[in-house]
Amino acid sequence: MAEILKVDNINVYYGAIHAIKGISFHVDEGEVVTLIGANGAGKSTTLNTISGLLRSKTGSVEFMGKSLNRTPAHKIVSQGLALVPEGRRVFLQMTVQENLEMGAFTQKNSGVAADLEMVYQQFPRLKERYKQTAGTLSGGEQQMLAMGRALMSHPKLLMLDEPSMGLAPILVEQIFEIIQNLHNAGTTILLVEQNAQAALSVADRGYVLETGKVVTTGSGTELLSSPEIKKAYLGG
Repeated sequence: MAEILKVDNINVYYGAIHAIKGISFHVDEGEVVTLIGANGAGKSTTLNTISGLLRSKTGSVEFMGKSLNRTPAHKIVSQGLALVPEGRRVFLQMTVQENLEMGAFTQKNSGVAADLEMVYQQFPRLKERYKQTAGTLSGGEQQMLAMGRALMSHPKLLMLDEPSMGLAPILVEQIFEIIQNLHNAGTTILLVEQNAQAALSVADRGYVLETGKVVTTGSGTELLSSPEIKKAYLGG
């Protein structure tokens, strides 16, 4: 499989705080790769650095063989890399459909109607509520909307930051079913998630982060069955 994303030795600081310490990993086309770890391990910071929202002092981020080191965040989206941010960040005063249309800003207008239909097939709940303002949706529906909005940009890599955060268990199950369906349809996904059990269950490979470093890596199955991972992250 072709390598779609390569992160090599990135170091990120918040002022004097060294948040990311020499992280390296890669994502191949068609894979689901997950970054797991406790709060403050550096997972979201890593995604924000790949997205161009933060900058690394060293190393490189390559997407589809091209360096993103100096590329502004809005241009990264048009290259095919979409981030569903932590906390969903939907436009609360706008309707479901308007939110989705915002996700298509990099696309030609002629294809937007077909893309909306594609998203509505994936998320029937959004089709039922397409005229509602996003602020009236439940947390789970807002998460679906944030994912649908990202899919409108035709991402070659979809990055999900804590998609299950704050959701009831039944909704978490639904969100991970959707992630599995997207994977089965060929979407390449980089998933940051505190629910390590759910994340590793859908992931081809995983990286475990602790205090800004990668400490363990392996297939989803290997990490799920590892006694150390069970003890630290799975309540085993």
